[in-house]
Amino acid sequence: MSAVDQGQAAGGTGRPSRSDRPVRFDDPKRNAAYWARIDRIVSAAPPLSNEQRAIIRTAFTQTEARRAA
Repeated sequence: MSAVDQGQAAGGTGRPSRSDRPVRFDDPKRNAAYWARIDRIVSAAPPLSNEQRAIIRTAFTQTEARRAA
């Protein structure tokens, strides 16, 4: 089980906590506004279906297999 799966199984969202987010801008107000915008976009998006999750998971798994080859 990946760290994301474990976090979701434990009741987490699978997203980094606010303190783990990268700093995008030197200005703290601009950085906070950026992440607030991201939070609004994510909150407004419909949840992924199991089929969509499988497609995304497959895409990332194939990338790892290609690197190993």
